Amino acid sequence: MLRVIGLMSGTSLDGVDAAWLETDGERIGELGPRLTLPYDDRLRSDLRRLLDHAPTLAADDRRVRTAAARLTEYHARAVAAVGRPADLIGFHGQTILHQPVASQPDRDQPPQSESHGSQREPDRSQPSRGRTWQIGDAAWLAWRTGVRVAWDFRSADVAAGGEGAPLAPVFHAALARALPRPLAVLNVGGVANVTWIGADGSLLACDTGPGNGPLDDWVARHTGAAFDADGALAREGAVDQAVLGRLLADPYFARPAPKSLDRLDFARTIAASGVASLAPADGAATLVAFTAAAVAATKLPAPPLRWLVGGGGRRNPVIMAALRDRLDAPVDPVEAVGWDGDALEAQCFGFLAARVASGLPLSFPGTTGVSRPLQGGHIADP
Repeated sequence: MLRVIGLMSGTSLDGVDAAWLETDGERIGELGPRLTLPYDDRLRSDLRRLLDHAPTLAADDRRVRTAAARLTEYHARAVAAVGRPADLIGFHGQTILHQPVASQPDRDQPPQSESHGSQREPDRSQPSRGRTWQIGDAAWLAWRTGVRVAWDFRSADVAAGGEGAPLAPVFHAALARALPRPLAVLNVGGVANVTWIGADGSLLACDTGPGNGPLDDWVARHTGAAFDADGALAREGAVDQAVLGRLLADPYFARPAPKSLDRLDFARTIAASGVASLAPADGAATLVAFTAAAVAATKLPAPPLRWLVGGGGRRNPVIMAALRDRLDAPVDPVEAVGWDGDALEAQCFGFLAARVASGLPLSFPGTTGVSRPLQGGHIADP
């Protein structure tokens, strides 16, 4: 087995998660230390601006290059802080744009990215391809740490017509090998996504809809806080059913899985829904209901025996209560089965890094919509 450090920076933009594990990309051995290294306010603000303006940015834009360099330095510091030797690093980088053609075919593409670490962008002459863009300098990270770095996990899948996300299902299946199935593993981050694992080990996955992203933005706008701590704001509000109905009318929910989202894909729907006219607490409650209703509306091959919830959303008791109200099976945080919800995504990219190094597929027809199990990723040597 390889000793791997997985790294993940999510759409919440709060920092980089790092986790050490032993794995060969099929089996999981020891799960070692994990940590989160918070970003400073300036980097967080700069990354948010890139998220907001990514469709209009060039890969060689000074703002992109500067943010990528600072982001990668944080990742190098996180690797050092883990404090264990590693044979390989799994480096996801920071997604600033994710638009498979099936989701958003009409928006301008960023130009071809350079080799400093942004994901490769598809050519305009290939309309069947989508776009996914993660910034970060894998070559510099390998040089800085002296460790091989696996990176660019998504672009091969998108170039082959897949959604490029979610990539966690094969990792979830390895973790859940001994658990009763069918099982649903739900991650509630900025976007929410689900892995359904069938009794025979078959996989289906998709982004279900918004996770914490719209709620975080709403809370920041109305209170200045980064998120709704303990669901305090949403708990005081009432769901506006008319607004919720307009939110759930978004065409995304009529599409079958596999399907995926960019963090801002619902911005137009939310703006047109009338939520802006609501009181802060009612808006928060309605956005929580939107997240839970979108999960419940996701069509799965068979009802799960249980839902396990990871991501920051599992810490919001109002989100968890809304999920329990709408789902017809027990809903528990992933800690209920001994998993570490704060480490899962970083562990996942460590696991996927080992698969890249071994030439194993990262995505499958039921997880991203590709026609066959597909390899992906690249290795940067020190």
